[in-house]
Order: sequence, then C-alpha cells, then structure tokens
Amino acid sequence: MNTAATPRTDGAEPLGFPIPANVHAEKVISVRHYTDRLFSFRITRPQSLRFRSGEFVMIGLPNAEKPIFRAYSVASPAWDDELEFFSIKVPDGPLTQHLQKVQPGDTVIMRQKPTGTLVLDALTPARRLFMISTGTGIAPFASLLRDPDTYEKFERVVLTHTCRDKAELVYGQELVAGLQTDPLIGELTHGRVTLYNSTTREDSPRMGRITALIGSGKFYADLGLEKLDPETDRVMICGSMHMLKDVKELVETMGFREGSLSQPASVVVERAFVG
Repeated sequence: MNTAATPRTDGAEPLGFPIPANVHAEKVISVRHYTDRLFSFRITRPQSLRFRSGEFVMIGLPNAEKPIFRAYSVASPAWDDELEFFSIKVPDGPLTQHLQKVQPGDTVIMRQKPTGTLVLDALTPARRLFMISTGTGIAPFASLLRDPDTYEKFERVVLTHTCRDKAELVYGQELVAGLQTDPLIGELTHGRVTLYNSTTREDSPRMGRITALIGSGKFYADLGLEKLDPETDRVMICGSMHMLKDVKELVETMGFREGSLSQPASVVVERAFVG
C-alpha cells in the first residue's frame, strides 16, 4: 500500500474554519500510506521556525472552531526546507481520524513553539548512541539520523525499531538505506549506523520486545556489540508508554541516569510522544 496521494484540484480546505491566532497554517506537500495503521506526510515549513532535531511540535487541522492539537515529533532534520511527520491511524482518534485523510494542497495548522527532551544537548559526550524506538516513535530519530551534529558527537549510532508486523518496519528500513546517498550527510554516516528491527506479532528473525532481546543478550549477539555501558554509551527512547517505562528501568539498573537540557546525562526519554 505504498502509494502517494494525488493533489486535490478544487483547493478545498477540510471544513473551512478560520485559522486560530498564533499558529502557522501550512500546506500538505505529499502523503504516503505505508500500511492501514501508518502513514507519513510532508508540509511546508514556516520561514520563522527554528527547532533542534528530535523536538516535536503541536499540529492540528482547521476543521473546528477550537481545533484539536497533538504532539508530533518532526521526522525531518533541522536543515530541511520541509517538515515531515510519521503518524499512526486511529479510526476514532480525535485528530488522526481526520489527519490520515489529508491530501496535497490541504492545510495543516501548527503551534509556533517546538519543544522536547529528545535532543543531543541533553546528553553528555560518549562513543556510541543507542536510539530505542517502537512504532512511530522512530520519527525523532529520523530527524537526528539526518543531522550532522549526531556524527560529530558520536562515533557509532544503533537504531532499534520494534513493530507488530514486518510491513510496519519499512519506514525505518528506507530511512537508514537512504542515509549513505544523502548529499549532505552521506559521507558522515558510512559504516556508522546500524539498524536493528524486531517484531512482536508477525514471525521474523528477531521476535520479541526490545527489552527482552537486550535482557537475554540476543541483541548484543546479533550485532556483535559490547553490552551497554554508561561510561561509553548514551540512550534515547521514544515509543509506547509501556516500552518507555521498561527500557528506562532496564538501563537505569545498568547505571544510566536521565538527562535534560539543564543537566545533561546518559539517557533521555520523550514523554510527550503519543501513538
């Protein structure tokens, strides 16, 4: 179901409500549906927007007098001229039931202030960076993996992506495959990025939750890696609330300590992520 939506020719807005004050109104550029649960879309970027790779923004649709906003990590890097987002489809979700139907030419609204904890400045220097994600929690890592600062601060990056089914892993596979041919960061990423996929429902070579794969040692054995060590490694976590809790607890038993912009440390967690 890897199809891009075709532009609308009637120029219609979703419902034509006025744009709220203090928000950006941006146009949808492209949409891609990966599965019946996942899709991505790109919108124009406000000229005034500045953000750190890994941060999120609040986005919504102009389809009500008081539109619903939800936190979405920006999947494109800070240098990109467009903004990319990777989203789940929730049939009865207050926002996503409508957002999943957007087409090129539609309007998406966005609050002006980006924020988030999943940024490089919240981590102290180290040799390896582990990005642990489930589902659309890979989105901020899509931004960070395409940011030159990541490769200035870390020698090696390991991205894990756990989904229910193999089809849901395509976004991450294409992301990592495209790094080496990226005109800006291709040379920086060569031989330095490793992708570790796993599934929780459909049979695959790597089955199970990432905490179980790390805890059993299979994760290290599969990749030929030394075990996580707070002296040499840093960890970023984004995904389901259950995974966030489990992975944070796991790495804290190894001596990792949560960091912030005011007090950088060895692990950061995106708490605003939804989906």
